[in-house]
Amino acid sequence: MNPRILAATTGRILRQLRHDRRTVALLVVVPSALLALVYFMYVDQPAPPGQPSTFDRVALVMLGFFPFVIMFLVTSIAMLRERTTGTLERLLTTPLGKLDLLFGYGIAFGLAAVVQAVIASAVAYGVFDLDTAGSSGLVIMIAALNAVLAVALGLFCSAFARTEFQAVQFMPVVVVPQLLLCGLFVPRGEMAGWLQAVSDALPLSYAVEALQEVGANAEPTGTMWRDVAVVASSAVLALVLAAATLRRRSG
Repeated sequence: MNPRILAATTGRILRQLRHDRRTVALLVVVPSALLALVYFMYVDQPAPPGQPSTFDRVALVMLGFFPFVIMFLVTSIAMLRERTTGTLERLLTTPLGKLDLLFGYGIAFGLAAVVQAVIASAVAYGVFDLDTAGSSGLVIMIAALNAVLAVALGLFCSAFARTEFQAVQFMPVVVVPQLLLCGLFVPRGEMAGWLQAVSDALPLSYAVEALQEVGANAEPTGTMWRDVAVVASSAVLALVLAAATLRRRSG
């Protein structure tokens, strides 16, 4: 990768994002609005003795899940538009390489994810009194990293879609199973053996476990750092696979 080209690509994507007010609203407003919905769903449920409240448990995971969903959707459609409009084909006739393009997307949307995570976390902690044993900074870091993972998966999946509708269809295939098997509804250790094996292969499971570690421990744990490394490695692998499958145009 060429650092200068990578920086220019990142800047171009950030400028496009800044001028797309609907996408900015989706990234910034929607997670906080959904957190408000979660809060009012669980605000009246008492916390079990010695246990976090239902809102604290669910909202902590949602701080990682909402960016994952939104970034996957936005990125897969954005890359598909690059192909269908011919922009990608023109870009790849320049010295721009596939990795420069994809890592530029990853960095640009990663920066957007940091802003998104900071705002959503500020709302969760400041408005809805989210309580975690660990620091909010670690929550923001994991949420942002989870969003970068979603960007990488969105770029990878967009290579197999020819229309925006097909890109959206990857949501129930890629996102929903990870939500169901991440340990939010049933602890992963209590799942059937084959379901636990599938869960162990899904990167969102490690992001959720890392957030739960922050929620339960005042200091970072070895499990948390291991999970963070798994999520980061999965994001890099997805970007590399996206570069290998990237097509100039939709057929």
